[in-house]
Amino acid sequence: MSDPETAARKLIEIVNGVEAVQDGRIHIEKTDGMFLYEAGGTPMQSGTGIRNAIERGWIVVHEYGSCILFTQAGAASSDHAC
Repeated sequence: MSDPETAARKLIEIVNGVEAVQDGRIHIEKTDGMFLYEAGGTPMQSGTGIRNAIERGWIVVHEYGSCILFTQAGAASSDHAC
């Protein structure tokens, strides 16, 4: 995951596989764990992926900061994740 877009796409792929809790929220710690331990990413790549996915309009961070939510664009992009 040498570039921000690759990290963002991997994050979207992971988020797409995590069961959402109330109101479609997905706990960041679940995605972080999968990104770091299963996908072999680094904490820096995880942060870059989250920022890039937000900039692309694929996800938003819930107001409390502990959950993320797909946007409509993100839900559509998850169909095409790597």
